Order: sequence, then structure tokens, then C-alpha cells
Amino acid sequence: MSTAVFFHAHPDDEALASGGTMARMADEGHRVVLVVATRGEEGEPVPGVLAEGEALGDRRTSEVHEAASILGVARVSFLGYRDSGMADDPANDHPECFWQADTESAVDRLEQVLADEEVDVLVVYDSHGGYGHPDHIQVHRVGTRWVEREGTGDRTVRLRWVTMNRDIIRSSIDAAVAAAEAAEVAGEEAWSDEAMLELRRERAESDTFGMPDAEITHGVDVTSVLDRKRAAMRAHASQIAEDSFFLAMPDEAFAMGFGAEWYVDPGRPRDGGSQRDDLLLK
Repeated sequence: MSTAVFFHAHPDDEALASGGTMARMADEGHRVVLVVATRGEEGEPVPGVLAEGEALGDRRTSEVHEAASILGVARVSFLGYRDSGMADDPANDHPECFWQADTESAVDRLEQVLADEEVDVLVVYDSHGGYGHPDHIQVHRVGTRWVEREGTGDRTVRLRWVTMNRDIIRSSIDAAVAAAEAAEVAGEEAWSDEAMLELRRERAESDTFGMPDAEITHGVDVTSVLDRKRAAMRAHASQIAEDSFFLAMPDEAFAMGFGAEWYVDPGRPRDGGSQRDDLLLK
């Protein structure tokens, strides 16, 4: 069996982007390791979730451990950097944030974390971090450099970029909006105004997410573990509200939007070929 390392920027990224793949690989007997660059201190907590005096970074740390347990992850480790916040946020300038980290020093930290692992595949984000988040871009840089270093030894590590299929995102959001509007017309339970606003905002921004289907080399079917992916998302209660569109959308719409997870093999462009259903396949 193989060892797959999923390198993410913040707690909850793992559930949203690759939770199904992690669960499926764990079920297949592979060793799944999660490395998280930061503890997500700059996130925006769902109102009323944090206890009085509770630090967001501490809460998100416990949430990622709960989510990892749901997904069958064998090990969770942190690089120890501070969350950099969104692009152009003042937190980008904090001297201890991940965005400000020297690349080679960050690779050294990753090397220390993975020193006892025989890594077969490392998963990082695509080159623009999926949607331009500084910490996601830094994960791409640091992970790619680590694989380059490993390539000088006897062991070959496969590199995969986790991304979003922007074509699927658009169609799934459109389907969810249509279902919500039909339910409202029929007098059934309607989504909250906040969830509908979030959904429409995601639709408006979807052209900047991820990569087009034609460039994606791996489409991993995660329908068999979709309930665990959703449960892992729900574990991140400080970031994903129960009435968010992620959790509020009907099962059919959720399966359409999240029933597959998307990856790119940067060493082997798709070039019109079919997508593979296994990260270990070239």
C-alpha cells in the first residue's frame, strides 16, 4: 500500500477539497497523512459558535482532528505558521504568517514533518491556489519545491494538484439555485436569505475558481464516501454554518457538486485523454 500526503493551508480545506479522496484511499488501505500549514487564526467564525474566550485557532485545530478521524486519516501535523488571511489583508504582512515564510525554510519544516514517512504522492493546490488565497499559493510553492528536492534521491514522489472543476461548479450551483427557487414556489421550506446570497455570490465568482475540465487529469469518484465528506465538513462548525449552501443543499445537488474531486498531474497534461480515477495512476 502507498502513503499519500495531503498538504493543506487551513483546517477545513482538507474536507472541502479532498475529503472524499482521503476517505476512499484510507478505505483502500493506504496510509493517509494530513499536513496543515496554519491553524486558520484569520478565519471568520460562524456567529455564536466560539465559547467565551475561546481562540479561533484552538477551535479549528480540534475541528480538523475531528474531521480527520471521520475521514480515516492516520496522522495530522502542522507546519506551525500563522494564517495569512485573504489576499491584500493586513495579516499578509505578519512576520510569522505563512505567506511571509522563506520558501526553503518552509520546505525544511515540511521535510522534518515527513522525515519518517515514505511518501508516494503529495497533494498540493494548483498554481493559483484554487482561488488566489496567499496561503494556498504558498502551499503550492513549498510542496512543489519539496518534491523537487525528493527527486534528487532514490525515491520518486508523484505530485498532484488538487483543484476545482469550474465547469462542474457552475452547473451544480445553477442546479441548487433552481431547486431552492422551485421549493419556495411550491411553498416548501425555503433556504435562508444568507444561504441564497452566498450561493449566488459563489456563482458570480465561479469563473475564477480552479481549472477548466479540459485541463484536469484526475476525476476521483467519491460518491461511496460522500456521507463522510459531508460529515467532515460539518465538523468544521466554526467555518461552515449548518445553513450554509454546502450543508443545506439537497443530497442530489450535493452529489452533483461534490461527488467527484479534481486533480492535475502537472507532469502529464491531459491532452484530450480520459480522466483517471486514482491519484496513483499516471
